[in-house]
Amino acid sequence: MKLNKYIDHTVLNADATKDKIEKLCVEAMEHDFASVCVNSCWVELASQILKDSDVNVCTVVGFPLGAMDTVSKAFEAKHAVDHGADEVDMVLNVGYLKSKMYSEVERDIREVKRAASGKLLKVILETCLLTKDEIVKACEIAEKAGADYVKTSTGFSKGGATVEDVALMRKTVGDRLGVKASGGIRDYETAKKMIEAGASRLGCSAGVQIVNGEKSDAAY
Repeated sequence: MKLNKYIDHTVLNADATKDKIEKLCVEAMEHDFASVCVNSCWVELASQILKDSDVNVCTVVGFPLGAMDTVSKAFEAKHAVDHGADEVDMVLNVGYLKSKMYSEVERDIREVKRAASGKLLKVILETCLLTKDEIVKACEIAEKAGADYVKTSTGFSKGGATVEDVALMRKTVGDRLGVKASGGIRDYETAKKMIEAGASRLGCSAGVQIVNGEKSDAAY
């Protein structure tokens, strides 16, 4: 199975340097990955490096907690898109979801979708913090709000993607939305299992090692 176009080649660490972002982009072009996923301060740089390639620039919004207010999330998304982002991965407001404030969760997603001006929107559920019923509910709300994908994890909480959660998300959204698995995908076999469970995109900092059949100790 060829995995390169499933992979969002990712660096989201706080200490990521300019050199590391440049290396990420070069690797993404060399391996023809789907995108690079970077924090918004690096979007313009990544966009410049990747402008003549078919590798998209993905960024994160409300990262990693999802608890910033909706106005701030929407502003962050618009600013990123205006500076070259092709895709936006926003973090769901987990506290709202757990409080059963479903209309607020939907509005949060809908406003970011509007601010992203038609760019691909993925909603990070942070599945390790949710019950199975909450995962289903979050998927349903994300779809209703206009999201294009649901995504398992930030990679910065207490757990990452599991095959079980990916399968549940795929069952819930059917073929109407994409499913992105992220967090803890460090080798080819794990990546393959996530795809077989229903993932249509993989968030990995170990993208090069995965396509080369190696194993990485990367956290994300």
